[in-house]
Amino acid sequence: MAPVEHILTLDCPEAPGIVHAVSRFLVEHDSDIIDNQQFGERREDGHFYMRVHFAAPDGAGGTEALRADFAEVADPFAMRWNLEPVSTRRRVLIMVSRYDHCLNDLLFRTRSGDLPIDVVAVVSNHRDHEALVAWHDIPFFHLPVTAATKPAAEAQLLDLVDELDVDLVVLARYMQVLSDELCGKLAGKVINIHHSFLPSFKGAKPYHQAHSRGVKLVGATAHYVTADLDEGPIIAQEVNHVDHSHSPADLAAIGRDAESAALARAVRWHCEGRVFVQGRRTVILR
Repeated sequence: MAPVEHILTLDCPEAPGIVHAVSRFLVEHDSDIIDNQQFGERREDGHFYMRVHFAAPDGAGGTEALRADFAEVADPFAMRWNLEPVSTRRRVLIMVSRYDHCLNDLLFRTRSGDLPIDVVAVVSNHRDHEALVAWHDIPFFHLPVTAATKPAAEAQLLDLVDELDVDLVVLARYMQVLSDELCGKLAGKVINIHHSFLPSFKGAKPYHQAHSRGVKLVGATAHYVTADLDEGPIIAQEVNHVDHSHSPADLAAIGRDAESAALARAVRWHCEGRVFVQGRRTVILR
C-alpha cells in the first residue's frame, strides 16, 4: 500500500533504551524514517526529547492502530507523546487590535500554503480589519473590551474556541491583557508576539523609548502566554542591528518586520510539533 507520512513527538525522563524502543516500533511497522531529531539533557534535568518524521504503510487501522501500538512503547518510559499524519493542519484563531502587520503576514502565509494551518476565525476588539479578513473569506468577530465587559468578552472567546475546535490562539498584536483565568484555561495554546528582543520597553511608543536610549538592536520575541505578563516560555526571537541614523519611524518599521518573522516562525514550529515546553523554557527540534 502507498505509505502515509506521520510525525511522532515525545518527551520523557532520560533512560536507557528510548531510541531503541522507538526504532524497534518503526521497524516492526515497516516504516521508513524520513527525518529524526533528538536531544537529551543529561547535564540539566535529565529529560529526553524526540521528533520523528516517518512513512508507514497505510494498513488496517491506519493512524489509530499506530497510536494504539505505540502506547505500549510509551508507557514504560512515562512519555508525553503525539502521533499524527503530516497532513494534519492546526485550526488557528487569530486575535488582533489595530496594528495589522502580523495579521497580514499570517493570512498571506496561510493563503500561499507556507503555513500548515487553517485560520478559522479572526477576533478583534476593533473593526479596523474586518474588510481584510472578509476578503480572505474568514469569519470575523468583533469583541469590544472594557473593564466592565472583559469577563463577558473572554467568555465569548472561550465559546468560540470550543465551537470552532481551535487548536491554537495567536495574538497578532492584540493589545489587551488576558486574565489569569483565561491564561490557565488556554495554557500551551496561546502564542503572543512582544515588540522587543527582551521586554525592555513597555507601555506606549516602545520604539520612541528605544530611540531615546540609543539602542543598537531591535527585535521581537514570540512566546507562550502565561499569567506572568510577557514572561511565558520563549519560542522564537528575531533581532536586527540598528544605529544612530535610524529614526523612531525607521525602528518601528524594522520592528514590524521582526515581529512578523518571529511570530510566523513560532506558529510554524508549534504547528509542526517542534516545540517542547519544559518549565519556563522550550526545546525546539528543528
